[in-house]
Amino acid sequence: MLRISDLHYSVAGRPLLVSASATIPEGHKVGLVGRNGTGKTTLFRLIRGELALDSGEISLPSRARIGGVAQEVPSSETSVLDTVLAADAERAALMAEAETATDPARIAEVQTRLQDIDAWSGEARASSILKGLGFEVHEQSRPCSAYSGGWRMRVALAGVLFSQPDLLLLDEPTNYLDLEGALWLESYLAKYPHTVIIISHDRGLLNRAVGGILHLEDKGLTYYTGTYDQFVKMRAEKRAGQAAEAAKQDARRKHLQAFVDRFKAKASKAKQAQSRVKMLERMETITAPEDAARVVFTFPKPEELSPPIVRMESAAVGYDGPPVLQRLNVRIDQDDRIALLGRNGEGKSTFSKLLSDKLHTSDGRKIASGKLRVGYFAQHQVDELHVDETPLDHIRRERPEDAPPKLRARLASFGLGVDQADTLVGKLSGGQKARLSLLLATLDAPHMLILDEPTNHLDIESREALIEALTAYTGAVVLVSHDMHLLSLVADRLWLVKGGTVQPYEGDLEAYRTLLLQGEERPAKPSKEKKKQPILRDRLLELKAEVRKAEARVKKIDDMRDKLAKKLADPTLYEDGRMGELETWNRKYAEVMEAADRAETLWMQAVETLEKAEKPA
Repeated sequence: MLRISDLHYSVAGRPLLVSASATIPEGHKVGLVGRNGTGKTTLFRLIRGELALDSGEISLPSRARIGGVAQEVPSSETSVLDTVLAADAERAALMAEAETATDPARIAEVQTRLQDIDAWSGEARASSILKGLGFEVHEQSRPCSAYSGGWRMRVALAGVLFSQPDLLLLDEPTNYLDLEGALWLESYLAKYPHTVIIISHDRGLLNRAVGGILHLEDKGLTYYTGTYDQFVKMRAEKRAGQAAEAAKQDARRKHLQAFVDRFKAKASKAKQAQSRVKMLERMETITAPEDAARVVFTFPKPEELSPPIVRMESAAVGYDGPPVLQRLNVRIDQDDRIALLGRNGEGKSTFSKLLSDKLHTSDGRKIASGKLRVGYFAQHQVDELHVDETPLDHIRRERPEDAPPKLRARLASFGLGVDQADTLVGKLSGGQKARLSLLLATLDAPHMLILDEPTNHLDIESREALIEALTAYTGAVVLVSHDMHLLSLVADRLWLVKGGTVQPYEGDLEAYRTLLLQGEERPAKPSKEKKKQPILRDRLLELKAEVRKAEARVKKIDDMRDKLAKKLADPTLYEDGRMGELETWNRKYAEVMEAADRAETLWMQAVETLEKAEKPA
């Protein structure tokens, strides 16, 4: 059991935790949530003993082991598998001693302990964890130096999972995982035999892997039993009750004060007035909860292009060698919302680069609209920002002709206010840097937005704001993300990148999640009915195009009608000698009204036909 009692901690004189208390029962899986900057990571460091408390107490069972991923594994020539095996210090020491011990009694003790901790299955367990995090068996023998920092972070995570500490502390563990790794981790943590506390903004993880939420707010801790969605509901009810109590108390306080003000000068009422003064002094103030400042993303609106905006015919793409992807036969329209699925290394990033013209076809054809503008966001772009410049400097470089107030307004539309606009990027939080990168990627009002892991470093409120912005966005969206919540609410088409090509995935996200957790190599073959989907897709595209054309026709005729009505409202048109002209304008107005009726009828028919076609059979 982890017990936090009356904890106080300040940073540079600023209180971060005040009278914070919580109890986490042994074996529970808990999500630690709170807005960025409230002190979640600091609390982890206090639990690990890396920081000294101002006052209070943090207690754990004696000899309890605490584990967490502090930093990536160093670049070394030690193999990935051996690095993970070495993370269990007790096992490693006992295995080494078993090779050198000579005292029979000690040999027996060592062998007994090795059996107790199931040491002999260690290599298989470590290999299984590495495979779940994206390392195939043949890759596990490669040295750590062969992998980038992000992949060495996975090795570090695998190591702490393998060592199985009694209290596992994980700080945003999915930030360096892909969708497949994140789903595997969810499943693994749900079965983890000891206590787990996870700092995460991944709503799916907090709904599937934990059974309690520890909320850090207003310098205090509150524990809620249940998933994140249940926490949101309970907190909303609590806040509503708190606001109601505050309103009642305010009304009561005003009533008492009014009595005091009215009768304090009257001798006959002086005692009663004094009694009410004491009641007011004793009344403990109930403060209504403050709503958090609303976070926003406001994407500029692109003009509409004729469909499709991108089409590929037997296209192939690679990197100066054999193609990574081939047999690409896809089309993208401006209203598409596409999620790219597929294991790491299958080619999702390659396909994204082909769409954004960072790579070109080596065979076949890619046909794009001549006016197409593409916005591209990848996590590495956050690291490429100029740390010695401000967000205002970054956007001024892209829009030198715009006045400072307009540039600041653009920054504000992505949640970067006055303070952040003039702060050096190196001092911004990860979420603020991500907002700046997203702003730069969408500055030209792209018709297609390609987002590769856009939610890393964004808190839950920011992720919800991003979902709203993408839903309202009038361009195409292509998403690569480990955030199932984001994918489920934004994407309406799933494409699987696998086997050197890209094809529509016939199941839904939950089916894909199940397949990954079962270790399936490929989805089940679609039925005959599902094989007809491409034909239906083409028909739907035609019908959507008809609806758009009908809407445009209605708008154009409405504009003509308004102009004619304005003309007919001119008093001079009714003067003597202009009756012929008036008759002409009246006739034109009647023709436009008739055309408006026809256009609206055709529009309604197109909408009804589309709705029927979209209904499941």
